[in-house]
Amino acid sequence: MGNKFLSYFTLTIVVIGAINWGLIGFFDFNLVSLLFGKMSWLSRIIYALVGLCGLYLLTFYTAIGERETADH
Repeated sequence: MGNKFLSYFTLTIVVIGAINWGLIGFFDFNLVSLLFGKMSWLSRIIYALVGLCGLYLLTFYTAIGERETADH
């Protein structure tokens, strides 16, 4: 977790993705499709980026575990 920019960037992208999924779930409104077109190449890149960032954030679980063992 040495790269602070990468951590903040991925967290921001995943939060944006979560907000989009919330809009889809509550209001059947897809903000990414509205802004970039329904499954255009740009919207597909955004969806892929959200997925990759989510996978990267899985590594945060190990950081939490390391922090807890260091505190005890």
